[in-house]
Amino acid sequence: MRRATTWVLTVLGGLLIVAALVLPPDLNLLTPLAFLRIPVEAIAGFGLVLLLPGRARRVVAILAGVLLALLTVLKVTDMGFNVAFERPFDLVTDWSFFGPAFDLLEKSAGHAGAIAEVAGIGLLAVAFTVALVFAALRLTKLAAGHRRTAFRTLAVLAVLWIGCAVSGLQFAENQPIAARTTASLAYHNAIQVGAEIKDQRQFAQESSVDAYRNTPPDQLLTALRGKNVLLVFVESYGRVAVQGSDIAPKVDAVLDAGTNSLRAAGFDARSGFLTSSTTGGGSWLAHSTLESGLWISNQKRYTTVTSSDRLTLASAFRHAGWRTVNDQPANFADWPEGDFYDYSQRYDFRSIGYQGPGFGYASMPDQFALAQLQQAELAKPDHPPVMAELDLVSSHWPWAPLPRMVGWNELGDGSVFNPMPAQGKTTGEVWSDPAKVRAAYGDSIVYSLTALISYLQTYGDDNTVMVFLGDHQPNTAVTGGEAAGRDVPISIVAKDPAVLDRISGWGWDSGLHPGPRAPVWPMNAFRDRFFAAYSPKSP
Repeated sequence: MRRATTWVLTVLGGLLIVAALVLPPDLNLLTPLAFLRIPVEAIAGFGLVLLLPGRARRVVAILAGVLLALLTVLKVTDMGFNVAFERPFDLVTDWSFFGPAFDLLEKSAGHAGAIAEVAGIGLLAVAFTVALVFAALRLTKLAAGHRRTAFRTLAVLAVLWIGCAVSGLQFAENQPIAARTTASLAYHNAIQVGAEIKDQRQFAQESSVDAYRNTPPDQLLTALRGKNVLLVFVESYGRVAVQGSDIAPKVDAVLDAGTNSLRAAGFDARSGFLTSSTTGGGSWLAHSTLESGLWISNQKRYTTVTSSDRLTLASAFRHAGWRTVNDQPANFADWPEGDFYDYSQRYDFRSIGYQGPGFGYASMPDQFALAQLQQAELAKPDHPPVMAELDLVSSHWPWAPLPRMVGWNELGDGSVFNPMPAQGKTTGEVWSDPAKVRAAYGDSIVYSLTALISYLQTYGDDNTVMVFLGDHQPNTAVTGGEAAGRDVPISIVAKDPAVLDRISGWGWDSGLHPGPRAPVWPMNAFRDRFFAAYSPKSP
């Protein structure tokens, strides 16, 4: 029994090491055939330890087990990032995503549940590391005890690996039998560190150039004097919502009907596309890209720009005499980076006064967030012109449950929404079927756009100018992958025809619905083009 147990543990240890080595970092490649490949790292690693004396062999085996565990955790993290953001985890800049990830987990599972899940993941990682170290020690001891047989086996495997590599044999696309998955992962992450250093030098050069840095305030945004300018980000509102998908028809119907109803109320709109600096998440990267006129595609760039004195849309409006406001209904904590934008006033969940239920990630319905901004700033008599950035999050993953529109005079403190979460679809129900996920995403965009259009009909006046856009495309559960791109719709709505006349040269489509041939700009180009359109002259 002891001998049988020893061999079972040895075989299981070998399978665990091989599985960890050939595990792909992309969920799309995670198939049973992926685990039938020959890992070159195992051949090289065991060849090395066979040449070492006993104590050194054990030390190397322990270090190898720990390193393999860390690389396996990195692969699993890459899987998540590939699904959410269509790219692997960046060892240098992506650590900041874990804070928002915990917040998202906390909102879905509660504080205690989130802590329990994180603790469970940590214990699982520790147990996995111990198991790999144990397996490495057991196999190296076995190989050292049967050195001649071990060398022969490694030689056969090496010849077989080389033959498969030269011939290019593979079970499926991107799944070669001669595997080097873990070695490639380690290599590319090492290269990535150097690339990040180079990127910072490049970004420093880019950010040193600002055509509007020294423009006097009285020469900026003069064509918008007296207007209340609302910059509204609609979470995950991407091109996939309006074109080329089964989601588009119902969203397009809302946009087309909204265009007609707003025109009946005296408004008009122009729409195009911007290419976001992020996809699937990282909304703050897109916000800072639009505001700063710089391409903010990673956390290091974000930290750098928010620590600088770069002119932003918000700071330009404030210097030119507007009261500038930031409204983040989903934010429950202080936001030090907000100082960079130079807002006169900042609102978050703690200061909005909402007493209703949450809806998935969304702390409150978009309709309530719009109404709160109206009451707190725009409804005040004799208020100065306001420039406000509002982040709407009802269309944030997981898109369930969703609120419904109510009368604007029925909102109160938000308790009118109390019955709605129980009446809506649950996250489990929606995420049981990919088609239901896409449908729920479309419904969330329909709700957010309906709230925006209704707000303009209810509260908009001759001095209202609204710029609303998506921050990024939704994750791959909706887009299907990289082919969907990173474009997001953007619209400018106003009653005063002079406002839209200033952008007639942009070539944007008329109405709220940008067509397939509407212009596409990089998101960082918007700031300067907006300044140029609404200022007396370009610098």
